[in-house]
Amino acid sequence: MNDMENTGEFTAETEETLEQTDKKCPQCGGTLDFNPATGELICTYCGATVDIEDEAKTSAQELDFLAAEGAASRDWGAQTRTVVCKNCGAETVYEAETVSGECPYCGSNQVMEAGGEDIMAPGGVCPFTVTQENARAYFSKWLKGKLFCPRDAKKAAKAGNVTGVYLPYWTFDTQTYSDYTARYGKERTVRRGKETKVVIHWYHTRGRYNCFINDELVCASNNHDRAMLERIEPFDTEQNLEYKPEYLAGFASERYAVGLSDAWLKAQAEIREKIANDIRDEVSRRYHTAHVDSVRFYTDYRNITYKYLLLPVWMSSYNYKGKTYRFMVNGRSGRVGGKYPVSPLRVALAVLLGVGLAALFAYIFMYGEADVAEVYIRNAESLFSLTM
Repeated sequence: MNDMENTGEFTAETEETLEQTDKKCPQCGGTLDFNPATGELICTYCGATVDIEDEAKTSAQELDFLAAEGAASRDWGAQTRTVVCKNCGAETVYEAETVSGECPYCGSNQVMEAGGEDIMAPGGVCPFTVTQENARAYFSKWLKGKLFCPRDAKKAAKAGNVTGVYLPYWTFDTQTYSDYTARYGKERTVRRGKETKVVIHWYHTRGRYNCFINDELVCASNNHDRAMLERIEPFDTEQNLEYKPEYLAGFASERYAVGLSDAWLKAQAEIREKIANDIRDEVSRRYHTAHVDSVRFYTDYRNITYKYLLLPVWMSSYNYKGKTYRFMVNGRSGRVGGKYPVSPLRVALAVLLGVGLAALFAYIFMYGEADVAEVYIRNAESLFSLTM
């Protein structure tokens, strides 16, 4: 794909849908979608199933990062692609980052070439295993478990159109070698006259920490709430399958916008944070102390490899009192992340109960009135349950 010139105009390319997803049901000629429950293609009309030809079930290859080409980020801007449906011949205009969709004229799946000029094609995909119905159920269970969500919101909230989308991700593997320096503190009890005081004596240390980083994940899309995506991670990327367009049939999907080079910079920031925490833990264990600070280190990254994967996410929203709340469901694990209304009354009750319990336990410690505590806790539970 050619980069968009700075003319303010739309650029477009004409592409055809891939043959693998133009296949129709052998019984009725209907559209075949990927079925998360079985891992097969299923006819949306008669329910007939067709196996995906992938006997070996191979995974995406780990590719050499230093040898990668087309690693730049993509600002797709107003670029578009005109896709010609092989089933009915209709032409549909898609945004440039779209990989798959549905023909609005005949309903057939439209999976386009995932790569292009100077653009990498996905190496693998983690197919959906959570069905649309299960995604709705996971959402309902998640919302019911939110303590501060109003009771009427839990009862009334119904997920809208739950859409399955494959999002682009980069994963990185690397062996790391980190030379570090740090301080650790040892507590000492010092007696001064009639008073005793705990002081911390600080010591310097140095060392080397080596670790292998496996599948450090970086989202390559700029179109979604990153904080929400983090809540539904991780994905079981080790279980990925070599990319086949059949897995995308019936689902939307995106090309990457964050290129490999920029993704590696983001990955390094996350890796450094992990290494810093690991070094603190190592120093803490070695010297049997909880006081560790001033961690400084330099990391050498070797044997860096990457994969370009498409990962499954269910997306939807619900309305409550005129406001829209969005949520996502991990298409592999069912883990839910999203936003929900918060009841000020519930928050206030929780604070009051917390303060009351703290005062009660202090009273018990001083006077030992356990029976009073039991009555208080029972009444508090009953009061809070009224707002559930």
